[in-house]
Amino acid sequence: MKNKFKVIIIDNVKTIFYALVIALLIRSFLIQPFYIPSSSMEPTLLVGDRIFVSKLTYGYSKHSLPFSPPILNKRIFKSSPEYGDLVVFKTPADNRTDYIKRLIGLPGDKLQFINGRIKLNGEFIERTPITFNENIRCGSTNIETKAYEEVLPNGVKYIAVYKKKGSYQNSDVFIVPENKFFFLGDNRDCSKDSRYLTSVGYVHNINLVGKAKIIFFSNDTLIGSMFNLFNLNKSFRLNRTLKTL
Repeated sequence: MKNKFKVIIIDNVKTIFYALVIALLIRSFLIQPFYIPSSSMEPTLLVGDRIFVSKLTYGYSKHSLPFSPPILNKRIFKSSPEYGDLVVFKTPADNRTDYIKRLIGLPGDKLQFINGRIKLNGEFIERTPITFNENIRCGSTNIETKAYEEVLPNGVKYIAVYKKKGSYQNSDVFIVPENKFFFLGDNRDCSKDSRYLTSVGYVHNINLVGKAKIIFFSNDTLIGSMFNLFNLNKSFRLNRTLKTL
């Protein structure tokens, strides 16, 4: 009887171990889930969105692995990101915190904000005002915004929003260094991104984690959460489930 019980214990331990190894391999080399905790990418990504991020898209670095072990000082199986990609990366400030932003500048690009518009390599990014009635948050408050459909040089289109009052207007010229990228949040006046050189700045290709692909689940944390279970079922954003990015 003892031997049978011991065999059952060992088999269960093996099963759990193999399951953990498989999950680790999938998370490290194929796809990883992420939670959106901030409003910096509204309206594209909302607080409470859960997304899947492809690890295959840009290849692998030490940041592909849990805890970013110092075993790779380069990127292998590298593939270059493109304008408009939604990229998860480790912020250069601490090489630990995960950010997600939209790629606006490639290595060698020159960018500048002039009167609230983005000039990329001598040409303003094409943008068209649109009517957008959804609430836009900045932290825990709603803000009044102007919405535009912007078009990047490769044809990628997306919606970006700017505060009606106190919007970011002018900047020095940003020249993106070799092997680095320039990122912006779609919620332009509520985003810490590459404009802020001491806290984010230019992001090295080693820091790229992966490309956001799909929203697999979403719930409005202002309505319901694990700490507010009474309204949890009312918080589900079913219209965002399986939305591609």
